Amino acid sequence: MNSLPSYSGARISGCGEGSLDRLLPTVSTGLSPRKRTTSQCKSEPPLLRTSKRTIYTAGRPPWYNEHGTQSKEAFVIGLCGGSASGKTTVARKIIEALDVPWVVLLSMDSFYKVLSAEEQTLAASNDYNFDHPDAFDFDLLTHTLRKLKQGKSVKIPVYDFTTHGRQKEWKIVYGASVIIFEGIMAFTDKKLLQLLDMKIFVDTDSDIRLVRRLRRDITDRGRDIEGVIKQYNKFVKPAFEQYIEPTMRLADIVVPRGGGNMVAIDLIVQHVHSQLEEVREGAFEKVETSRDEFIFYSKRLMRLLIERALSFLPSQVHIVQTPQGEDYEGRTFHGKSITGVSILRAGETMEPALRAVCKDVRIGKILIQTNQDTGEPELHYLRLPKDISEDHVILMDCTVSTGAAAMMAVRVLLDHDVPEDKILLVSLLMAEMGVHSVAYAFPQVKIITTAVDKKVNDLFHIIPGIGNFGDRYFGTDAPPDWSDEEMDEPSY
Repeated sequence: MNSLPSYSGARISGCGEGSLDRLLPTVSTGLSPRKRTTSQCKSEPPLLRTSKRTIYTAGRPPWYNEHGTQSKEAFVIGLCGGSASGKTTVARKIIEALDVPWVVLLSMDSFYKVLSAEEQTLAASNDYNFDHPDAFDFDLLTHTLRKLKQGKSVKIPVYDFTTHGRQKEWKIVYGASVIIFEGIMAFTDKKLLQLLDMKIFVDTDSDIRLVRRLRRDITDRGRDIEGVIKQYNKFVKPAFEQYIEPTMRLADIVVPRGGGNMVAIDLIVQHVHSQLEEVREGAFEKVETSRDEFIFYSKRLMRLLIERALSFLPSQVHIVQTPQGEDYEGRTFHGKSITGVSILRAGETMEPALRAVCKDVRIGKILIQTNQDTGEPELHYLRLPKDISEDHVILMDCTVSTGAAAMMAVRVLLDHDVPEDKILLVSLLMAEMGVHSVAYAFPQVKIITTAVDKKVNDLFHIIPGIGNFGDRYFGTDAPPDWSDEEMDEPSY
């Protein structure tokens, strides 16, 4: 994991030497490298079925390789803190702010050991220590978290705090892109600690924790006030001082004031996003990325890009009636129709994403390539609907470097009487030069892209760029004397 930035409201703690007890690992002075993961989404329809499993090929989720086994591990966030410090609240706010699919919240409370008859009697009289490491089934917990991190499904015990025992039915949980594991002893086991990619300690004042615990145990767990205070003084407070508070120094981030500290939560969310985004961008751009992964990330970005582009189209209020007989105020497209125009060949790959979110969309195509003698873009093929002048046009071009091909495509649309303010140029990746060129030449054209790279090289290829999009997507190899943009959609 990269070092975390300083941020008001959150303390970034250093690590010292020594260990707490036999459970705690030796703490090094630096942070060890973390394995990173990517966020997940729903997969494409399966294209290959074997006798044992279904393997997703085109658009296969990137956490599975071509053999159907996981190639990347989930990103695990460990949340530690005293009883009633607000760990679950922090966890839920992180999940809400992350806004990524496939997030699992795993609570240490589910892994209390099964009590014997004698221990049940002690628990009933508030004389059993639930705040000691020995109260938890660390073997089952470590096994479960390791399987979740590997993307496998697991069975989670359901613990009943009223009866101090596990219920018969266990809950099935599936692997995710992000796992948030919270518990009072989250940092007190060596093997468990090794599974955490990010460690957060929730630091809340002891008086506040006591008040919260009183309210929770009396209201939700049917305890009496004398029993709660007895248990707190006899077990909870000493355990916090002996086992929990010392683990604060193991944390990457310390969050004061718990769930009310939105500054610290924002910091955590930004850092997790940076870890996930680094993997996404790296897999999208790096040369060794497999074609299947490249296709998956491309399709995902295309869908998001097209949906964002549609939000720029004119709309008007539209009232619909729900099945409950209530009126709901929505919005509907305010125009004649929408036409998608792809700049061949790579722009054609964006058509499925457009069709998926825009019913009955019409498609046109333009082929523009560079003249090697003059260095100028030339129009080689054109197919547009006859009445395109009345439509809003989404012009699709996967990469734009200097913008020469995109500008020619816009010029062609203008020649077919499409109003400039009805053209939306949509591209996965653009260079600053291309953005400036198109915006300067056609200021009313809306430009929507997922990223802008700053430079182009001497051959007018985007730097750092993603290479020849068409070749990487379609699995073709360009002859050595062709530039990637001569085979692909932009001419410069």
